[in-house]
Amino acid sequence: MNRESSSRSAALAPPRDPRGRLLERAIAYVADNGLTDLSLRALAAEIGTSHRMLIHHFGSKEGLWVAIVQAVESRQREALGTFLPDPGQPLGDAMWRWWKHISDPTLWPNERLFFEIYGQALQGRAHTAPLLSDVVESWIEPAAQLSIARGVPPDTARAQARLGVAVTRGLLLDLLATKDVEAVDRAMRAFIDLYLG
Repeated sequence: MNRESSSRSAALAPPRDPRGRLLERAIAYVADNGLTDLSLRALAAEIGTSHRMLIHHFGSKEGLWVAIVQAVESRQREALGTFLPDPGQPLGDAMWRWWKHISDPTLWPNERLFFEIYGQALQGRAHTAPLLSDVVESWIEPAAQLSIARGVPPDTARAQARLGVAVTRGLLLDLLATKDVEAVDRAMRAFIDLYLG
């Protein structure tokens, strides 16, 4: 899987409903251009619709941003399965490949949006609050299942999965803030060594 296709994580078939098609175009635009000072009107013009249609389908600009974040997060959880190691392959190698996938600069615009909306949701902004309902839990079970399949007791696997989500998000935030790929990669290597130790 090349970086272009993995960063887009395109659906297997184009969505048939108007909302889904608009969401796909919005995701692609944000991935290519980011969100800096992006208004709903400007985005609508760029993706070939009107801001009224975006309001109709997503309720608000924040509602659209949440939909983008949730869709991208869902696709990344689906992609997690492609990084599962073969039984004979070291788990650390799979963890490193996953890290290099999600820390690739092509995903930075979507990750900046994730942290922006996450922060707004934590502040109680009404249109972003739906993000909090599963922003952590939706990752715990898929990540825990990887460890459970390797014989780790379920409670331990879930605790390790929560730790992995927290460390990964923290290092992504560090990477976006500093752009120091080398230092952040070293930190992730250290975490993998501790995790496997």
